[in-house]
Amino acid sequence: MVLEKLGESLKNTLQKIAKAIFVDEKLVNELVKDIQKALLQADVNVQLVFDLTQKIKERVLKEETPGGLTKKEHLVNIVYEELVKFLGGDKGELNITDKKPNKIMLLGLFGSGKTTTAGKLARHFTKRGKKVALVGLDTHRPAAMDQLEQVGKGVNVPVFIDKKEKDPLKIYKSFENEYSKYDIIIVDTAGRDALSKDLIEELKKVHDLVKPDENLLVISADIGQAAQSQAQAFHESAGITGVIVTKMDGTAKGGGALSACAVTQAPIKFIGVGEKTEDFEQFNPKGFVGRLLGMGDIELLLEKARDAISEEEAEDIQAKFIKGEFTLVDLYSQMEAMKKMGPLTKIMEMIPGMGQLQLPKNVLEVQEGKLKKWKFAMDSMTKAELENPEILDASRTDRIAKGSGLSSTDIRDLLKQYKQAKKLAKVLKGGADSPEKLMKKLKGKKLPKGFKF
Repeated sequence: MVLEKLGESLKNTLQKIAKAIFVDEKLVNELVKDIQKALLQADVNVQLVFDLTQKIKERVLKEETPGGLTKKEHLVNIVYEELVKFLGGDKGELNITDKKPNKIMLLGLFGSGKTTTAGKLARHFTKRGKKVALVGLDTHRPAAMDQLEQVGKGVNVPVFIDKKEKDPLKIYKSFENEYSKYDIIIVDTAGRDALSKDLIEELKKVHDLVKPDENLLVISADIGQAAQSQAQAFHESAGITGVIVTKMDGTAKGGGALSACAVTQAPIKFIGVGEKTEDFEQFNPKGFVGRLLGMGDIELLLEKARDAISEEEAEDIQAKFIKGEFTLVDLYSQMEAMKKMGPLTKIMEMIPGMGQLQLPKNVLEVQEGKLKKWKFAMDSMTKAELENPEILDASRTDRIAKGSGLSSTDIRDLLKQYKQAKKLAKVLKGGADSPEKLMKKLKGKKLPKGFKF
């Protein structure tokens, strides 16, 4: 996960609260020191860390515990609320309306990942039913137009470029008659090694011509606290409306970049958490802090699920569960959807409560390996076997094992998982035609022995 070490440190801090007998000033001072250490290791500015932890300490020692909460729960809630405020508070919403086209302009220095981000943004909006096009105005970087062209093909959106023209204003004007056909156009601009005078002049001219609804700064997480000076400089020069932080995966400096951007007047709208086009999240401080603390992020989980499986497919699987019908074909569909949602380690972070279990990575990797094996096994089955696994006797099991390059034990593991899922379907059978009713039905129900979500 992004900022994995920070998350582990903060979860350990919460464990101390859970194990404590009393919530007194000694415990609070110890927790404050733990939080300070964790944030400083994540490259967060010293003064910002001090201000944050002072707020936490003051609130814990001065506030009355609200009714219905224990002192421990109130303490955890204060840590959560202050971290959310620290990272900007509200979810980063873009100003997208029904007009055509909405214009998003991307700014940033060399190496920040503007062009890749343009593709990720395009995918984000096409998945939500918007008609999107990319416009390439980077005439300085060699092969910038070629890269944008490849990015556009990768996410299946049109790209407007002119590889011969060196004036970005002329390029933009030459395609003006096309823009009204799209809900959103994403404009990729030139970068430099530093925010120089000529870059500022060019950005101002492009900005005045494009008149973007959103002027987004793309900034790399690996620059850490330097993100603040860059964000402020671009904001003062080009009037940015928000920030996209890229390369959040595998960098200890991500905390510095996030907190630095949050203290500027430009909120973080998205974060890039990997190289693939789907490794892109709308930044939601509440969900992000929830994952760091092991509380989950149900909103992001549902978002990932919507990306992975269509509404019709989801309704079909839900209807079969409610009727108590469940075949290997359905299990296969669920496995395919999970694969699209990303690695199990990332999915587990989003499920409320699962992050606090701190399951060893190797356990999740083993489970992920099983999913791959089971997919091979199902690919080796006939339609009849997938629809009615009860006919799978020893000879059929051996045939499937040989055909998929697996052992008979692997096939039996798959059948065991299927039977557990089918038992759950029977538990849920009838009277649960909505998520609310489904939750009521599950409440107090004894799930099948050994069942694993």
